[in-house]
Order: sequence, then structure tokens, then C-alpha cells
Amino acid sequence: MTTNRPVALVTGASSGIGRETALALVAAGFDVVGTSRDTSRVAPLGGVTFLDLDVAGDASVAAAVQQVIKRFGRIDVLVNNAGVGSMGAAEETSVAQAQGVFDTNVFGVMRMVKEVLPHMRTQGRGRIINLSSVVGLIPSPYMAVYAASKHAIEGYTESLDHEVREYGVRALLVEPAYTRTGFEANSARPDTPLQVYAKQRHTFDRMMAEAIKDGDAPALVAKVIVAAATDARPKLRYTAGTVAGRASTLRRFVPARAFDKQIRKLNKLAG
Repeated sequence: MTTNRPVALVTGASSGIGRETALALVAAGFDVVGTSRDTSRVAPLGGVTFLDLDVAGDASVAAAVQQVIKRFGRIDVLVNNAGVGSMGAAEETSVAQAQGVFDTNVFGVMRMVKEVLPHMRTQGRGRIINLSSVVGLIPSPYMAVYAASKHAIEGYTESLDHEVREYGVRALLVEPAYTRTGFEANSARPDTPLQVYAKQRHTFDRMMAEAIKDGDAPALVAKVIVAAATDARPKLRYTAGTVAGRASTLRRFVPARAFDKQIRKLNKLAG
């Protein structure tokens, strides 16, 4: 089976930003394939074909991408949305736990890109859209491992974009801030908690819960992803929501000393 409609592949499409993105791309005229680690537990989504995929597994990634190519004959847009959260002080998080976060958030993206990119180069066109975060732009105390994974995605995507542009392919970043999803509830907590950080960690947890409750709707982020997928002249970075926009401006234009003080104030840190 082949199609004349553009085809989008969205990882982590069973809920939250991924689910809304899949629906928004259907509405924008795409044939959409969504992925989940266990599609037997995913409610049907109008116009979206679901495949099992674990981005942390090489064989799983290869099999899923080959299924899409076999069924549709093309992949025009890859949305790397699948990811995991991690909260807690850096010292409280073991290297093994950090490796687990990177295996999904960073190496999962790399696996998907390496499998999809040859098809896009052969087509002479394609968009790779990687979900970063506002904490890929600014520091986030008590989320050091997660922030590091998103900083890695920033550097990887910007470098990749320069490599593939001459082949008609673009690699782009979408940077949400706090979004009303299950992120906070589903984030891993430190596996080696230390009493010295307990008070500040609890303060951060409360602050994060409030920020997510008052955050942007996933559909707002999905709208930005569709723009990245369809803009005739795409930008490298798309911030999603006013908080992300302000954070990007803060990072670029505020002097380092003032920026540092603002980060400590926002995170209720002493000194």
C-alpha cells in the first residue's frame, strides 16, 4: 500500500502531547502512525494507525519503521515525542537511573533518526521534529538529569539540521514549558535519596505540581508541532506557549549574573 498523502510517524502517541499531535496532524491532512510501548492498552484514535514501539530497543525501532514504509511507502514527518521524566537532586540520582533516562530521551531519538533518515534522504524531503523542553534552554535545579537529556537533544538536533539540509531534510526543535500532562506524576524519583536535599526537593515537587496544573494544554503544543511540520520556511526552534517564549528570551538577552539570580529566585533557592 502507498499513499499520496503525507505520512507522519509520532512516537509516544497514546496520551498527552503525542496524542494531541497525532490528532492535529490527521486534521492537517496527514496519514498518521502513532506508537506506544503497548498498543493493546491504547484507546482507538480516529485516523491514527497504532504500532508497538519501544524507542529504547534497536530491534523494536527497526521493525516499526519498516512496517510504516511497507504500509505507506513513505515517511514525511517524524515526531520524536516519546520521553520520560526524572526529578530529584543530581547527587540523589544514580548513574544507572540517569542512563535509563538518556536511553529513552536521547538515544531513543537517535535510534529513530538513524532508521528514518535514509528513507527521507532517498525521498529528497522530510521533517524530523524533536521534542525538547524549556529546560533544554535553561537550568532546572532538582531536574538535572532530565535537563541534561534535553540539552543533549538541543545540541544533537541543531547539528543534525546542518548535516541534512542539503538533502531536503530538516531537523527541528519544539520547546514546550509546563504542560497539563501526567509528566510530574509519572516522573522517576531519585533512587538514592539524601536527607540533605529533602526539604528543597519537596519544595520543588510542590512548585512543579502547581506549574503543571496551571500549564499549557497539550493541544497548544500539538498546534506548534503541526506548524513545524508544515511551514514552508521552517525555523530551527519553535517555543510552545508564553512561558517557554519568555524563558527563551531570558536566556538570550539577560546578563549572566542577573539570569543566575532569577533562576535561584524562581526555584526558591537560598543565596
